[in-house]
Amino acid sequence: MAAKPFPKRQVGFIETMDCLSATKVPEGPEWTYELKLDGYRLEVIRANGKTNLYSRRENLLNKKFPYIASALSSLPEGTIIDGELVALGADGRPNFNLLQNFRSAEDQIVYYAFDILAHDNRDLTTLPLSERRTILQSVLVPADHIAISEVSGQTGAQMLKFVQSHGLEGIVAKRADSVYQPGLRTGLWTKYRVNMEQEFVIGGYVPGSNGIDSLVIGFYQGKELRYASRVRAGFVPATRRTVFDELKGLKTAKCPFVNLPEKQAGRWGQGLTAEKMKECVWLRPEAVARIQFLEWTGADHLRHTKFVALRDDKDPRKVVRET
Repeated sequence: MAAKPFPKRQVGFIETMDCLSATKVPEGPEWTYELKLDGYRLEVIRANGKTNLYSRRENLLNKKFPYIASALSSLPEGTIIDGELVALGADGRPNFNLLQNFRSAEDQIVYYAFDILAHDNRDLTTLPLSERRTILQSVLVPADHIAISEVSGQTGAQMLKFVQSHGLEGIVAKRADSVYQPGLRTGLWTKYRVNMEQEFVIGGYVPGSNGIDSLVIGFYQGKELRYASRVRAGFVPATRRTVFDELKGLKTAKCPFVNLPEKQAGRWGQGLTAEKMKECVWLRPEAVARIQFLEWTGADHLRHTKFVALRDDKDPRKVVRET
């Protein structure tokens, strides 16, 4: 199928295609495999002689990462590239916390491109992924801070063994014949995490000596925000103060969770009763945090939670239970 020109306009932001969480790695010749990169999704648009960097929420990030924009300034006019912005630690593995300290980590930040959505003002989203990847490799020249995400020639099982043995986050599997579906999560692209970890919406907190003792988190089910857990581990005093400063402007009188209060604390102590809710400060559900956890319970609660980082690139309304 030939690429279509955009109708009498310059290229513009395209909502990102998302991966569906999978409980196992799909197998078969129709699937391609990449490492799951722990970073920020970044869309690059070259138009009107400028290179602009956009988060998945369409926030302009040129001021944060001017060297990435500069490194991509030679892209052809009318080009859109999709990829992940990653900070590499001393061990060569992605380090999300390092990425948050972007001002001191410039030398370690790399943009990994994995798809091209437009070229020469032509819409490529209706082409198969395999063809888009060929075009990407002909258009993008790797350089300082710029790379192309490698597609493995291994099977899914071999790829999983590699990821596990190297302590990596997971695998992204994509059908080679998949078109690009903006804003959708259909299963043509899937992600498999080795460890249990995902984003949750912050709906409140329990105050503490450094501003926050624990976070009250949940996920959306349709239009309803449902309580999942309280998170106390993973903080140091400085982190608690930083998170408190980010959240204090979101205070509200109303609890945002539809399934509170709960009658009992439950076996693992994550139930939030009416008595325990008296300790909470409620927030407008606009902030998102990445959380590690051991498992989901039968009551849709989390066990053994740990705070990883705040995420300002995620739309709270798209935060759902992934596993």
